[in-house]
Amino acid sequence: MRAMRDEVILTCAVTGNLTTLEQHPGLPVTPEEIADAALAAAEEGASIAHLHVRDPATGKPSMELEYYRDVVERIRAKNKDLIINLTTGPGGRFVVGEEDPKLAGPGTTLTTPAIRTAHITALRPDIATLDLNTMNSGAQVVINTPKNARLMAKAIREAGAVPEIELFDSGDCGLMRDMLADGSLGTPVLCSFVLGVKYGFPPSPETVLYARGLIPEEAQFTVIGTGRSSFPMVAQSVLAGGHARVGLEDAVMIERGVLAPSNAAMVAKARRIVEHLGPKIASPARARAIIGLS
Repeated sequence: MRAMRDEVILTCAVTGNLTTLEQHPGLPVTPEEIADAALAAAEEGASIAHLHVRDPATGKPSMELEYYRDVVERIRAKNKDLIINLTTGPGGRFVVGEEDPKLAGPGTTLTTPAIRTAHITALRPDIATLDLNTMNSGAQVVINTPKNARLMAKAIREAGAVPEIELFDSGDCGLMRDMLADGSLGTPVLCSFVLGVKYGFPPSPETVLYARGLIPEEAQFTVIGTGRSSFPMVAQSVLAGGHARVGLEDAVMIERGVLAPSNAAMVAKARRIVEHLGPKIASPARARAIIGLS
């Protein structure tokens, strides 16, 4: 049985891969906007910034190394303590061709593990996310095969980063345990349960406790709630002994019918929830110690 933590790490996911400017006109898009959003979130108590990048001209998701480099350098120029967490999620989406389902249709991003981790190898962040899900995603499919997951884990670890394992359903937890058993993953074990994505883990207290029972006792975990479940899952995660994450990647509303003013405002609300429950917010230095980062 896990008890609530004395200190909780707050992560801010500032832009993501799926949120659009139509959903939130203040979504950070340019490297400067993304970096500024991460820095403002840190001022409100976030110890970790989870980062995707966008094409500044179109606002669409990008995998361009120079955009990642620009964001990281801007953050580090002003805040050397904030823990940087870069995504490796883009590059896993497959759209079935209408004429021949074996052929990729428009919108497919599926590519090699080497391409998906190239920015990790080059920039050597503190943390890099590693998705273990192969699942339906809207009308499309996300593909992360066990072989490719192992190759990406190897690249992340060789870059000196800690993999943050993103778990979308119970089968992903089984794959994580297999990867721990065969040495593809090592310690520290850092993972996130992603709740509220259609056809994945549903957002509920029962899911949190069930998922928590599928990971090693020593693992650090965060429950990520999407959409309207974002702030309720902050509370559920803390009550279950985990950490917390919010941001415009996961949700665009700060309360029912009200667009979030900013990522920083979402972090401030999450901080209030955590502190009302009892734990303190971990500083970046304490977060590094809790996770086991160098």
